[in-house]
Amino acid sequence: MSDSKVVDTAPIPEGADEVLLARLGYKQEFKREIGIVANIGMSLTAIGVLTGMSSAFQTGLLAGGPLTLFWAWNIVSVFMFFIALSQAEICSAFPTMGGLYFWVCKLVPEKYVSAVGYITGNLYAWGMVFTGVSGNLSTALYIASLVQVGSNGSYSLPPVAIVFIAWAVNIVSGILNTFGMRAIGRISAFNVWFTLAGTVVLFVTLFAASPQKNTAEFAFFHFENYSGWENNGFVFMLGFLQAVYSLEGSETSAQIAEEAKDAARTAPIAIASSIAGSWFVGLLYLIALNFNVQSIPNIATTSFAIPIAQLYYDAVGRELAILCLFVILLAQWAASLTAWTASSRLFFALSRDSAFPGKKYFMALTSTKTPYYGIWLSVVVGCVIHLTFLGSPVAFNAILSSAAISVLLAYAMPMICRVIWPDMLNDSNRGPISLGKFSFAINLLGAAFALVMSVFFILPTVNPVTPLNMNYAVVALFVVVGFIVLSYVAWGRKVFAGPIREVEMSEEDITGVLGSDSTVAKP
Repeated sequence: MSDSKVVDTAPIPEGADEVLLARLGYKQEFKREIGIVANIGMSLTAIGVLTGMSSAFQTGLLAGGPLTLFWAWNIVSVFMFFIALSQAEICSAFPTMGGLYFWVCKLVPEKYVSAVGYITGNLYAWGMVFTGVSGNLSTALYIASLVQVGSNGSYSLPPVAIVFIAWAVNIVSGILNTFGMRAIGRISAFNVWFTLAGTVVLFVTLFAASPQKNTAEFAFFHFENYSGWENNGFVFMLGFLQAVYSLEGSETSAQIAEEAKDAARTAPIAIASSIAGSWFVGLLYLIALNFNVQSIPNIATTSFAIPIAQLYYDAVGRELAILCLFVILLAQWAASLTAWTASSRLFFALSRDSAFPGKKYFMALTSTKTPYYGIWLSVVVGCVIHLTFLGSPVAFNAILSSAAISVLLAYAMPMICRVIWPDMLNDSNRGPISLGKFSFAINLLGAAFALVMSVFFILPTVNPVTPLNMNYAVVALFVVVGFIVLSYVAWGRKVFAGPIREVEMSEEDITGVLGSDSTVAKP
């Protein structure tokens, strides 16, 4: 195996994206409107580091305090970067909107393609639907927190009002996604700069306005355990969940690969650079939070809909807390928007290959080349799941926790394939981005990390365990996976044999467009 390298760095010829897609078996259906900045913006927006860290801040804070938050962030970022590097290498070879689903189909022996591809693709697609559901409810909860902070805690929105707000966010997300990738791309490109500017605003506001600054020893090494578990090592690992949750989403650029220019390079670059950028932005934000948190007990017992609102309220007062929460709210909305961009493309890719029912519907496109049935299926499912928030927040949280696990398990599958069958990606089908001799180690470490963290996501985070604080994510995950497996046995195995080939091109035709020296994926 060769060393790490980037092959064929010349600008890609006109029409080469379409030819690359044809070599993988598909015809060009979508407009290629996404450049490198918007592509990076898609993954950065999907990760939503400000929103992920803010929404799950209490998870790390109460499971180890500032020490866990700081060190878990840096450790997890390394492993998530390994995962991103693996995804970047594979995406470079197979730049299609099927993403992880298509990759595993190409990375396993033919006899396993049907089962592995079907289960991975559907698990990941529904994971992205649930991710959007979670994000849109979080947007509603930020609005509820703004109302609480604005009234100094004297008024709280009732749960039914929060659900109606979440429904409105669902519908707006559906409408904007239906407009097409140009609108989503512009929002994502804007969000790159908004996230950077917003981080500066939050950083400066916290340091300038908080009445008490914590010491460096407190910010980096203070350990507090509100979980009830006595094993500090276990508690420290529970703190990893906040960082993992905050860094999921880099692979979103793969879902829009068929709408990106120079996809074999720009999509992999976006995947890897979004994790590196998110680590840096998150580190600055986390330093500001750790140095300026005024009272951990206040956060542990807060009545605010989003616990981090208590940190801002204590640190900077009502008016500036409203400003800070509004910045996070907008970033949260943008991050949630991209989840259903991804899910709709996955439903399109799966139905194209007969791995999802309703082919003629989920492959239908608007005049702006948008797969609208997948978008509005996500909206409808989101509205239904949000109803569970009224009856049982415990059940709702279980569904949303299963989303993070579903995505992690989908992450693990192509890396496991690379470890078990490393020769399935070789010089005959490798893309322009290669990890070379480091590929095996990176895939092994990334897969192991994804599997270990999937286990921690289903463990109870509080002791003693009661029916009200039990982590029911394992139940929700069992239902989702069970449904997918049963659908495969009853229907999928009869109709899905792997990715189809819509078009065929001879090597002479491909060479005429790409040139004889171009390194591109081959079937």
